[in-house]
Amino acid sequence: MDTIEAIRSRRSIRQFERRAVPRELLEQLVDAGRLAPTANNIQPWEFIVVTDDSVRNSIAAATDHGKFIADAQALIAVFAKDTKYYLEDGCGATTNILIAAAALGLGACWVAGDKKAYCREIADILSVPAGYRLVSLIPVGYPAGPPPQVAKRPVAELIHWDRF
Repeated sequence: MDTIEAIRSRRSIRQFERRAVPRELLEQLVDAGRLAPTANNIQPWEFIVVTDDSVRNSIAAATDHGKFIADAQALIAVFAKDTKYYLEDGCGATTNILIAAAALGLGACWVAGDKKAYCREIADILSVPAGYRLVSLIPVGYPAGPPPQVAKRPVAELIHWDRF
């Protein structure tokens, strides 16, 4: 699948098959994340891949809108060193992972991290040292069905040339 098609077809997947995601594919997703743009090439990110059911269940239970994390076969937690642009850098990495998942035929969903009350609890579950911020949680797996169709605003409604 080419990049533009992966971007167009990517959807938030919250229901997954009970089929393991091969380690090689998970490594490809993290590789896509690490290749994201980063301010001053600081590369503040760290990626924790969680395939252990009990750990994913603990993380799912800690979240407010991520209970479906328990149903995924893998989870990628994106943390970043608390630098000036940690959030921008971590969001770029997260976006790359989501697009790569679509390109590989996997389903994924962005579950909020930064600014959520559960951030410290997730960091504790994953033994993350102080000085890192949770940017996102990305459950990954094979979609249990066709992706949901969502309406997107047409380009003509939101594009502005030279001025707003």
